[in-house]
Amino acid sequence: MSRVLIGFVLAFGLRAESTPREALLVLSKGDHTLAIVDPSNFKVVAKAPSGEDPHEVVASTDGKFAYISNYGGGSLNTLTVVDLVNQKTVKTVDLGALRGPHGLDYAGGKVWFTAEAAKAIASWDPSRNVIDWIMGTGQERTHMIIVSPDLKRIFTTNVNGPSVSIIEKSTPPPPRPNDKQDDKKGPQPPRGANWEQTVVPVGRGAEGFDVSPNGKELWTANAQDGTVTIIDLATKKATATLQANVGGANRLKFTPDGKHVFISSLSGSGVAILDAASHKELKRFPNAGAAGIQMQPDGKRAYIASTRGGAVDVVDLKTLEITGKIDAGPQPDGMAWSIMK
Repeated sequence: MSRVLIGFVLAFGLRAESTPREALLVLSKGDHTLAIVDPSNFKVVAKAPSGEDPHEVVASTDGKFAYISNYGGGSLNTLTVVDLVNQKTVKTVDLGALRGPHGLDYAGGKVWFTAEAAKAIASWDPSRNVIDWIMGTGQERTHMIIVSPDLKRIFTTNVNGPSVSIIEKSTPPPPRPNDKQDDKKGPQPPRGANWEQTVVPVGRGAEGFDVSPNGKELWTANAQDGTVTIIDLATKKATATLQANVGGANRLKFTPDGKHVFISSLSGSGVAILDAASHKELKRFPNAGAAGIQMQPDGKRAYIASTRGGAVDVVDLKTLEITGKIDAGPQPDGMAWSIMK
């Protein structure tokens, strides 16, 4: 091989690897980047700028784009868009008066987000580059969000409520006589659907939450009380408050099989693992400033960001033991899973 060819390989052969079909996405609040991680070897294959103060990230259904909330404690008002195929930041979305975007979900081809400072939730349509729906919650610090796959239910935690909002899409009302025909305006479209909000009181500092895989319960961790509130989604009422010793709780996630619940704590509580059926603590392990939690869809692993430890812990879901660490940048936090289609 000639020296010229060797030089070419050395210069260009160290480029970022292709994004794997399944990838773990990790935000670093320390260097404002999104890391694309290959879960087969825990290696970072590429990084892209995330925008200022990134907190949460979600991937599109086809795995081609990632969307990041730029929070700023309520002072910022942007989403950052990263092209996962070409591994580069491609867009900053100005949300106008919808300040403090934090919680994210992706459903129905749209990015759903909370706007904490605006006491609202909204959706942004990437295909049209428009915010096409906004609803006020009237709750202080509407923080995290989950949207049901059928787009009929939205759940949020309201940190200073302290409450959980269950927002349901109601059946459109029947058309009025004037909706069908107006001599001057011609045929009129039916009125749109309404949204009804049920506010469920919970413990102080409700933040991290998840809906059980069977859709029957919502669990939320209350950071200031160190408790967990369980809500029955059929009755929309709290049925239990667990004295879980999770002060400073940041995130809560069910395992994909619904058997275990992971709760991360930014304080000295580390990571608690509860049995979903008995509500008993199974295990607790230390983690320096535990924050984001991401479950691998196949149920093999959980990933837990250690903001002060500067790494992501890899947990084997069969043994509930830490089996590895990922260096995705300083102060890792929000994570997501992308599957390229």
